[in-house]
Amino acid sequence: MLLEARGLTKSFGGVTAIADLDFGVPAGLVYAVIGPNGAGKTTLFNLLSGLYRPDEGRVRFAGEDLTGRAPHQIARLGLARTFQNLQIFFNMSALENVMVGAHGRGRAGLAAALLRTPRLRREEAEIRHWAAEALAFCGLADLADRPASALPYGALKRLEIARALAAQPRLLLLDEPAAGLNDTETLALQGLIGHIRDQGITVLLVEHHMGLVMAVAERILVLDYGSRLAEGTPAEVRANPAVIAAYLGGEVHYAVE
Repeated sequence: MLLEARGLTKSFGGVTAIADLDFGVPAGLVYAVIGPNGAGKTTLFNLLSGLYRPDEGRVRFAGEDLTGRAPHQIARLGLARTFQNLQIFFNMSALENVMVGAHGRGRAGLAAALLRTPRLRREEAEIRHWAAEALAFCGLADLADRPASALPYGALKRLEIARALAAQPRLLLLDEPAAGLNDTETLALQGLIGHIRDQGITVLLVEHHMGLVMAVAERILVLDYGSRLAEGTPAEVRANPAVIAAYLGGEVHYAVE
């Protein structure tokens, strides 16, 4: 398994957001986490990426124990994420936003930065190149020099993905990337997620758009009140009576755009 969580537990006051959760994400596929509002999906992402520290349990990624590590340390190991609410630097251009993600790959130290050494200048050129590649991969090459504040919402969602990809992650966590997108944008996102997986990047997806989930996910974990309700292929999850009762509230037909 590329990512493994064992006994993961997190509470806030008297509310348990994640309860003794075990799951594993194999390398090379799209793995989705679904569940109703309040099921603990974003809390899970915050635990995996180091924003929260678990009360109990451990997380391992590529053989490394992530428990207690800071977000920047986890990112350097090859785990990148987007956020449910846009985390964009609106006073920067699209390219500059993505360069922020690529800077984690840099190795020049403080002395090089202060002295503006040739090594630093070479690294800055590389970072600009990596960022431009990520923008192009996400279909945003023509918007590179536009200020982020002037971009439409759908482009901003892809901009966050490009910034995460610029760090060259082994595992990409996407937190509700289809939220607020129209049907055309969601279909384009579906294709982009497939292309990301085809590059050898494992994708862990939290999403409410069931058409998208069923179209791109190869395995699905269903959370309910922070606990594992079900796990399996899309077909298995779709047919699971507990999922239908607890999450979907009855028989549901999934439209794949």
